[in-house]
Amino acid sequence: MSNNKIVSSFELARIVALIAVISIHCQLFLTHSLVNDEPWFNYLTNQAARFAVPLFFIIAGYLIQPKLNESPYRTVRAYSYPIMVIWAIWSVTYLVIPFNLATVSEFGYLAERQQYWDYLMQNPLNSLFEGGLVHLWFLPSLCLAVLMIAWFVDNHCRTLLIPFAAIIYTYGLIAGSYQVITHDETAIFTRNGPFISFLMVSIGFEIRRHHWKLSASKSILLAVFGIALHYSEAFYLHQLGHEFNSNDFLIGTVFWATGLFLWLQSQPQLGNYPIVHTLAKLVLPMYVVHLLVIIGLNNVAGLLGVEFMARDALVFIGTLLITPVIVILLEKTPLSTASFRKLKPPSSKQLV
Repeated sequence: MSNNKIVSSFELARIVALIAVISIHCQLFLTHSLVNDEPWFNYLTNQAARFAVPLFFIIAGYLIQPKLNESPYRTVRAYSYPIMVIWAIWSVTYLVIPFNLATVSEFGYLAERQQYWDYLMQNPLNSLFEGGLVHLWFLPSLCLAVLMIAWFVDNHCRTLLIPFAAIIYTYGLIAGSYQVITHDETAIFTRNGPFISFLMVSIGFEIRRHHWKLSASKSILLAVFGIALHYSEAFYLHQLGHEFNSNDFLIGTVFWATGLFLWLQSQPQLGNYPIVHTLAKLVLPMYVVHLLVIIGLNNVAGLLGVEFMARDALVFIGTLLITPVIVILLEKTPLSTASFRKLKPPSSKQLV
């Protein structure tokens, strides 16, 4: 079994991708800088950040490939158990922490929470795939993708991995962004579950298994093609009534994220600095915590009457500065993500 060496460019990419995710959740430029009464600055910057989650998935698939290829189900248990513990703990945390302080002050804690719990119960199956707050969907989706790949590995049908993953991704598009054309529906929001994660993690897995590589220039061309296709799709669907900024993934996203990954693979020493390696260790805990900080800063902005560009700056910059501080403090407590990552799944004897 080959061991994973730290690839500096992947570490840097994870940091940049996290910042991109934070920018999406901060909803920058949404209420101002309108063009023809539409927030086009938000539309463009929102979609520019959509490489982030697919890139996270591809990197994860690449890194886990050696172990998953050698011991599929054992690797799934060892990999997924701590991640799902993190998901469960933070889901409970987000279920009990109030989001709207104005509602709490006027109607009380239970009234504010009951409103949110009722919202989650409108679609309990979808809520199960997400967890206590919307951004936590990434964690079970990653684990589900790894489990599905393990099945293909265990049944010696790796060559079918990408085709089947592409079919599931296509259905995610049909019942997702392209629903404005197909009018198809699914029981869960197609960003959740395996619709995007299975293909992206499989791409990373197969890139490493086959030792696929592209030159830096060809990788950039692939990424640019993906960006152009993604934005073309978004513009087209917007004309049909699907809001420009609501596309989590499109056809072009696959080429965009894959091209970026292959470029990073061709530049392994990019970002080889101590600060990058230090910050990269905080990416997962910052991911699970950052939306709580955004919610808090939005409350502060509301109390202070801060709006428009000032609100964007307060929430975005504040989140980038405050989140790592909170994470560093949390890492010294029982909520330490580093400690959770070391957890081992209980053996069958322990469960009896």
